[in-house]
Amino acid sequence: MNDLNIVYLAHRVPYPPNKGEKLRTYHQIKDFVANGAQVTVLCTVETDLDIAYCEQLERTHPVCQVRYHRVSSRLIRYFRAFVVNCAISESFFYSSQLLKDLQGILSTTSVDAIICTASSMAPYIEKSRRYLPSRTLTIMDFMDLDSYKWQQYADHAGLVMASVYQREAEKVAALEKAVAERFDAALLVAEPETALFRASQPQAKCRILTVGNGIDGHEFSPAVSPMEIEPPCVLFVGVMDYAPNVDAVLWFYEHVWAAVRRRWPGATFTIAGMNPTPAIQALAREEGISVTGYVDEILPYFHQSTLFVAPFRIARGLQNKILQAMACGLPVIATTVGAEGIAADDSVDILIADSAERFLQTIEALTTHPLRYAAVRREALATIRRVYSWRRQLAPLRELIGLEASGASA
Repeated sequence: MNDLNIVYLAHRVPYPPNKGEKLRTYHQIKDFVANGAQVTVLCTVETDLDIAYCEQLERTHPVCQVRYHRVSSRLIRYFRAFVVNCAISESFFYSSQLLKDLQGILSTTSVDAIICTASSMAPYIEKSRRYLPSRTLTIMDFMDLDSYKWQQYADHAGLVMASVYQREAEKVAALEKAVAERFDAALLVAEPETALFRASQPQAKCRILTVGNGIDGHEFSPAVSPMEIEPPCVLFVGVMDYAPNVDAVLWFYEHVWAAVRRRWPGATFTIAGMNPTPAIQALAREEGISVTGYVDEILPYFHQSTLFVAPFRIARGLQNKILQAMACGLPVIATTVGAEGIAADDSVDILIADSAERFLQTIEALTTHPLRYAAVRREALATIRRVYSWRRQLAPLRELIGLEASGASA
């Protein structure tokens, strides 16, 4: 067994594993624990529900200690960002008590590696350098490059918000540069993000690695019974107050959905995910469209659907929702930017559509040709089995920190 001691600086509680960064960090922790490492999570919390999640994570993995600190009100954190001239995301996840806790751990405990879950956590490391032994690896899990995401927001926003997003892009880019020069390693979720980071940081001194995401085959699997594929039952899942998700769904509704309903009056479009904005909630008034809000279990929605759409115009990194759909045997129709970073081939295990006309043509081709539908479904499942186990995807991270795999991780 291994006796490595790993500390996570998490910007959010990595539980439950029901959205991008939480899912990724949770499975890393699960893998470390399964291979004998000791893990301590330091994170910020906003609500009593966050605290309950911390306690659930400890119960799920008793050798994982979770230490949390409540942050101040959102208004104060936004105000602080401009007072101290830092990124809003940095201020949003700042806690003086979390910093003190980290420094206390470093002063009294032998730590092999500290893993930060976002660029906003980098200042905790910089403010703790004098407590940090040279043998302790500092690792930044960028997942994707937030500075480019904020720049995309700025490019699509109105005048006032564009200036806010532009400022955030520049401040976060400065954090990314500091990580490249001062951390031991930086992790990105997909090869395009890794290549982008290398190109943007030619002076980088840290190791730059791709550590992808996997799929838990026990959690996401195909429906047992065969499905009727006509009329199409279209699905989108995601946190529905997240701007790229909102933009994607509204674009699909405005440019594609009416034509789908004309072709198949019985077609349905399900938008499954927590916190739908008023604009998304309003879609539920349209015939054939369902907006679920928060759901306890997402798998039934995959099983009740015939097609998954990922019509992203703004995206970074890797879309876990696409992997989940593929693991459930749903053919996925995605834009080029939505499919970026996924090891899938257009017209084989995924379908690429970058226009409303192409989306409609692809829905038509899949829905009216059962053999074509079955072939895409079969190839998608094969890709998930071949490429996207967590054990395979996390191998570079285990190697980085010197953790010998025991064979226990999924």
